[in-house]
Amino acid sequence: MNRKSDFTVDAFHRGGFHLVQPVGKGHRAGLDAMLLAGAVPDGFAGRVADLGAGAGAAGFAVAARCPQAQVLLVEKTEEMAECARKSCDLPQNAALAPRLAVLQADVELAGPERAQAGLDDRSFDFVIMNPPFNAARDRATPDALRREAHVMADGLFERWLRTASAITGPRGEVAIIARPASLGDILAALEGRFGSPRCMPIHPRPEAEAIRILLHARKGARGALALATPLVLHEKDGRAFTARADAVINGRETLFTY
Repeated sequence: MNRKSDFTVDAFHRGGFHLVQPVGKGHRAGLDAMLLAGAVPDGFAGRVADLGAGAGAAGFAVAARCPQAQVLLVEKTEEMAECARKSCDLPQNAALAPRLAVLQADVELAGPERAQAGLDDRSFDFVIMNPPFNAARDRATPDALRREAHVMADGLFERWLRTASAITGPRGEVAIIARPASLGDILAALEGRFGSPRCMPIHPRPEAEAIRILLHARKGARGALALATPLVLHEKDGRAFTARADAVINGRETLFTY
């Protein structure tokens, strides 16, 4: 990690790519972004939209693992979008940069306003999203940039999945990482938009309850909810990553069987 001013340049995928991230404010990428990227299948060769991309961690991770994927990083706030742009300009990311673009836009725009912002209907094959999922009472922070990235507003999944449905083409796919308590709201928002949802619980240790869910669904599919094999992040001692988690986090494996 190299520190410069109020930002750091951080390595992911064991040096596979680097990100410019703010220090002491905003959202700094971690496991959630790497796990979300793992929902995109190996060898994916279409257009991916990373909604609410922040500094771009999940989108960069997809581009690093899938050499034929084109990724648009969609971020509302100017400061985080600028971090993503700076990351694209890093010499360490020169091989990935031609397949990455940054769009500063509000994911929750609808209709003509969404298209005018640069999110055209039916223009993507896969959408990934790591939306804010803390309740307003949780983890209160005086930092407005971090609060916007972390705190979930009422109806958020409905609005974000409305956009995901509009910008994906036929058979388009979506992947979401969230808290387990959000599953009902996510399934309700998927209704009539994406089907055959698969939900993967993510556990910190073998004996612990899930702390996240990762959900994948497809446009035009009609299957019922399926529960995928859970992902356990750490061994029983709570320190070392399991072999499967390490492989996903570092861009060597995908999470779902396609």
